[in-house]
Amino acid sequence: MATEPLGPAHGRGVFSCGRQELDLYLRERARQDQERKVSVCWILPARTDRQEIAGYYTLAAYAVSPGNLPPEVAGKLPRYPQIPAAILGRLAVSEKYKRQGLGEYLLLDAMHRSLDQSKTLGLFALFVDAKDEQAANFYRRYDFIPLPSQPLRLFLPMKTIADLLA
Repeated sequence: MATEPLGPAHGRGVFSCGRQELDLYLRERARQDQERKVSVCWILPARTDRQEIAGYYTLAAYAVSPGNLPPEVAGKLPRYPQIPAAILGRLAVSEKYKRQGLGEYLLLDAMHRSLDQSKTLGLFALFVDAKDEQAANFYRRYDFIPLPSQPLRLFLPMKTIADLLA
């Protein structure tokens, strides 16, 4: 089981995770965003049919103002106006494949990819945009920290990711 970038052969039109905004993004915008180089959509193909999408996530570059971070974190960072990071903008698992651990698999894959990129580019953390409180709770189980002013935007420092994946 391995993720791969979204390609023209993947069956975007039949993907359904139960969240219309995540389904529509995959169907209508993911390829365009990828072609414009604003994000990459990583697909987990189904085991039985490589065109069927079992789940996906998106990664993009991000920057955060230290003033938006918790004071105990911001105080340890350089005094730059923006701190570089990665952002996991979307993560979804097809309803057909829920309750099989694929959400965790996709999250760990995104962490691993972000950590690898942090060895080439300076990336302080991986940020996520939780769609609701239930999604935020999912990320909190992996020690993601909510931003004080935006509790549905959470982050996990690269050092924590490195420790987790070691």
